[in-house]
Amino acid sequence: MLVVLREDHKSHIQLLQPLPAEVLGEFCQIALNFMQKGASIPKNVQRTTLEPEQVQNCVYALVNLLLICCKHQVDDSEFKESVLALGFSEDQLLVLNKFYKSKSEEIKELLHQHLPELHYKDLRWRFEAQVASRCLLEQATPLISMELSLKNESPNNPLGSVCEKVMLQTDPNNLVHLADELERALYEAKSSHSRRIPRILRT
Repeated sequence: MLVVLREDHKSHIQLLQPLPAEVLGEFCQIALNFMQKGASIPKNVQRTTLEPEQVQNCVYALVNLLLICCKHQVDDSEFKESVLALGFSEDQLLVLNKFYKSKSEEIKELLHQHLPELHYKDLRWRFEAQVASRCLLEQATPLISMELSLKNESPNNPLGSVCEKVMLQTDPNNLVHLADELERALYEAKSSHSRRIPRILRT
């Protein structure tokens, strides 16, 4: 599979592209230390002009790339294709691929032990309506904007203190449809058939 990153993660990881391959290797090691020990991210990295916030975003984006690849068990050729698609050079590809091959099992173990999925924390929403435009002076286009907060509740997780906010926007009809689908999924999860599946997997 070709790994596809969110636009913000993609823009952050692309900050690494102008860097020499050996500096990219240093970022890989920083990312691994962060995943293993929750080590603090340095504010500056030698031979870069990145601001402290940019360094942090680069490390987070690199961690995200590695976790996605390990979670979906991306093989060697798929990893290379994904890295090249992000715009990295051949030299940088060699560094990233060597790091991924040598550390993927270790990262998978970390993913299994310490990196569970993010969970719901909070939801804020507001109702909006566009009532006029240059072309249409009289209209009413209702929209609902939502800010979904997700967090990892595991105290041993190095990413446990990170709370991710996801912005969503939809119209009332789609929101009603989404609510209906979630209700249907909850009902299905409570069914006797769904409850039997975990018992079968445990045996």
